[in-house]
Amino acid sequence: MTWRATPPTVVFDYQVSRAGRHAANFLQGWRGHLLVDDYVGYKALFRAGWIIELGCMAQARRKFFDLAQATQSPIVRQALRHIARLYRIEAQAADWTRAGRQAWRARYAHPRLRLYHAWLVKTRLTVPDGSGTAKVIDYTLRRWPALGRYAATGHLPIDNNPVENVIRPIALGKKNWLFTGSERAGRRAAVLQTLLGTAKLNGLDPAVWLRDTLEKLPTWPNSRLDELLPLRREQPAA
Repeated sequence: MTWRATPPTVVFDYQVSRAGRHAANFLQGWRGHLLVDDYVGYKALFRAGWIIELGCMAQARRKFFDLAQATQSPIVRQALRHIARLYRIEAQAADWTRAGRQAWRARYAHPRLRLYHAWLVKTRLTVPDGSGTAKVIDYTLRRWPALGRYAATGHLPIDNNPVENVIRPIALGKKNWLFTGSERAGRRAAVLQTLLGTAKLNGLDPAVWLRDTLEKLPTWPNSRLDELLPLRREQPAA
């Protein structure tokens, strides 16, 4: 049993702003767990209770890591060690079944999370308000329910790294594309990135998949278009 019961899929959606209403419209009627950062625009999604918030441990770790670049604080180093232990627990169960991973997390991740939380609460009392260390600890404590929610399951991820890896090319290139094209072009780009990103997640070479699909498309029956989607079908010959 793999981490996902269905072929992995990435979906890009183009909007003109980060307003929370866009996420609400996109997810309208959907129920489940949503892994997000602490952006205020997402908060309204969780008030009705249909969508449950997950936090990204990698983002919390990154805040401590960035602070470690500017200070030699033993507090920051200890925080990073706590998080590293959580990731070691995840790494050992990465290829396990959902049930096996849930039992593993209950035995090892839950106690480690409790120790980390207790250490954060105790340590926060020793650092001055307004300091960089205080701000990072406050962020982690504020997000704690969402950050630790993954450990009660065998299928929810500890972080959002797979999504961040998929969107990295977009994030790196966005300044170059800022004044290029139109809103229509943005929507078309989102569709194309959805297909190429999904191909990559399914172990396909996006360029080879796209070439093969474009060659087949002119004579392909409309009733069988779904067969051309990049969902772990046979890799076309290079």
